Amino acid sequence: MSAAGKKYREVESLHAEFAQRCELIRARLEDFARVPAGHYFYELAYCLLTPQSSAARAESVVRALQHVSFRERGDNPTALLRQRDQYIRFHNTKARRLLAIRDLYPLVERELAQSRNTPDFAWRNASRLREWLVANVKGLGWKEASHFLRNIGYRNLAILDRHILRNLRRHGVLRSLPQSITPKRYLAIEQRFALFSTAVGITLDELDLLFWSRETGEIRK
Repeated sequence: MSAAGKKYREVESLHAEFAQRCELIRARLEDFARVPAGHYFYELAYCLLTPQSSAARAESVVRALQHVSFRERGDNPTALLRQRDQYIRFHNTKARRLLAIRDLYPLVERELAQSRNTPDFAWRNASRLREWLVANVKGLGWKEASHFLRNIGYRNLAILDRHILRNLRRHGVLRSLPQSITPKRYLAIEQRFALFSTAVGITLDELDLLFWSRETGEIRK
């Protein structure tokens, strides 16, 4: 048995499952890498909308925001967020955050541009960029900032939502599910996730989508 097999659980079944889905997963990651810069604003809006609301509803609202040219016009989006078929929880708060990010977005663009022009773009600089986003974009926590950056092509940042945490426990990476996640705890779990990724020979990003598809039946953003 390999070292990974001794330390972690269900490694063989994980590899078998990944073999079945790896082409779709890798294609999805390529999709993220090809997202045009002009769409980054709406990817950020999507990640501001997803906490406590479904990904499908957040996607529906983002399409509606694009349709009304929200980034350019800046009309109050509250009505879009509270429509029954795409209802977003805490819509008043999230509407205010969407309006705020319109004003802040030139600074976000600047940080993204600087990040992509540095030689350590692949991971180290992405980690610094995530920290900047958490500190400066209201409503964007560590998970949401990681999600946003993954959705525009950055790699090797963990998106520690409940689906991922459950699967980390399943494979023996975590002994129990954390009741809450402080920034320090987030980084500690991310490090464990990265070590697991190296041990099993599947990248962090591939594992993220594999775990998501296992839980939801979909390979989506």
